[in-house]
Amino acid sequence: MPCETLVMIPPMLCDARIFEPQISDLGSDHAVMFAPTTKGERMEEVASQILSWAPSKFALAGMGMGGMVAMEVLRRAPERVTRIALISTNPQPDTPEAASAREPQIIAARAGRWADVLQHEIHSTWMSPNIDKVALVRLLTMMGNQLGPESYVKQARAMQRRKDQQPVLRKITQPALVICGRHDGHYPVKRHEFMAELIPYATLEVIEDAGYLPTVETPDAVTAALRTWMKAPLMLRN
Repeated sequence: MPCETLVMIPPMLCDARIFEPQISDLGSDHAVMFAPTTKGERMEEVASQILSWAPSKFALAGMGMGGMVAMEVLRRAPERVTRIALISTNPQPDTPEAASAREPQIIAARAGRWADVLQHEIHSTWMSPNIDKVALVRLLTMMGNQLGPESYVKQARAMQRRKDQQPVLRKITQPALVICGRHDGHYPVKRHEFMAELIPYATLEVIEDAGYLPTVETPDAVTAALRTWMKAPLMLRN
């Protein structure tokens, strides 16, 4: 039986480097495809584009905004997703306050104050105290500059407009993995515990030494969890 293709979707302002350790390791056994989130101003648009080029069946992993896109992909085409991993993410929509708070950054990005936007969006307090925060902030800044303000505005609009995906989680019959860092200052452990409880038979992995970006903060632990998840037997659909 051929190995499943794994499609990986990144957080805001991140490119494939956010998954580099996992792509390198898992790529020895699986086809791994990177799915950018910069081609639409709605989660539905981004999900549709991913579905247009993804294989007929595939495993799906998303982190941050990428996890939200992954939930939309699953909502639109559950018959194509063989298993799903959700990392440092949230199934709930933006609150009105959170949506409004994105507007000043969108305006600043369009006005050419890109450095200010990046400084606002990159939060070292969301990271584990046990990592090299300077190196990680440098990596995030490099990725953000590579993507640029136009992509950021599209992503911010998609985040503002996203739907509540909790009903989707309740219907999952595929092997599901939820990963979060103990020190995540953005989407805390309790939120991931709640998310895992919504999904029938989900596995929750809380990584003790990680924060918001466990794929690069504790890459070996995330890769090991994903490898175990990829080996889990497929569940039959109801």
